[in-house]
Amino acid sequence: MARDNINDILVFLAVARERSFTRAAARLGMTQSALSHIVRSLEQRLGVRLLTRTTRSVSPTEAGERLIQNVAPKLEEIEAEIADISDLGDKPVGTVRITAIDHVIERILWPRIAPLLPQYPDLHVEFSADYRIVDIAAERFDIGVRHGDQVDKDMVAVRLTPDVRMHIVGAPAYFERRPKPASLPELMKHNCIALRLSSSGGIYAWELQHEGEAIDARVRGQLVFNEAAHQLAAALAGAGLAFLPDELVAEHLRSGRLVSVMDDWCPRFPGLHAFYPSRRHSSRPLALVIEAIRHRTP
Repeated sequence: MARDNINDILVFLAVARERSFTRAAARLGMTQSALSHIVRSLEQRLGVRLLTRTTRSVSPTEAGERLIQNVAPKLEEIEAEIADISDLGDKPVGTVRITAIDHVIERILWPRIAPLLPQYPDLHVEFSADYRIVDIAAERFDIGVRHGDQVDKDMVAVRLTPDVRMHIVGAPAYFERRPKPASLPELMKHNCIALRLSSSGGIYAWELQHEGEAIDARVRGQLVFNEAAHQLAAALAGAGLAFLPDELVAEHLRSGRLVSVMDDWCPRFPGLHAFYPSRRHSSRPLALVIEAIRHRTP
């Protein structure tokens, strides 16, 4: 195959995975018109349409799906081998792409990775904040972060945190106007700050537990956000109750800016884990990042 075809297939794969010329262009640092021209030229050379384009979306055709399923893994193997060869040099070179929730990037990943970067100037790290459960292989991420019980069995998992304690929290000013809830019926009467899930578009049901019974509490309130950091800010402002992990609220509970209620209803979730495909174990940039972010017992 001509070298131009390989480059053009990489462009097609980026557009197909992003389902958008706009997002693919931003990721590749190219213009949308250039990407569109490359994909059209590839389609003309192959004699088949690879993408179905509408005014709102882009999706692969049957031929495009076949290219994704059969060719993309081979190109990934080539890239992995090239990365392994690069690792034989004195300095690790390459980019490690990580997908995680926004506050996990801010409070866990970034503080641990930041000291690493000055030591390895040719190491690059790209963070992508996302509440979706991302298929890291399909979307070409090197590392994903999820709770331990959400990691697929064929992935290598490395613990980042102890098990995560959840809290229902509100500001003292909020409780000056409303009594503290002590039961599920009482909680359902409160102004709760909700989270909209980007994966489904639905509202997250608070995963509570009481006397051994798991309960999905479909709370309601005036505010809905799609990021936990905004929920925290609203709770601190006295706008309502929020259901948030300990790493976000612990300092505010200690200072008294937030008050925790219904503690016996709030479960512990399995700790956060970084995960990656086993075939990537030999990458030195990946190994450096994993070693930097792994959980260490004090």
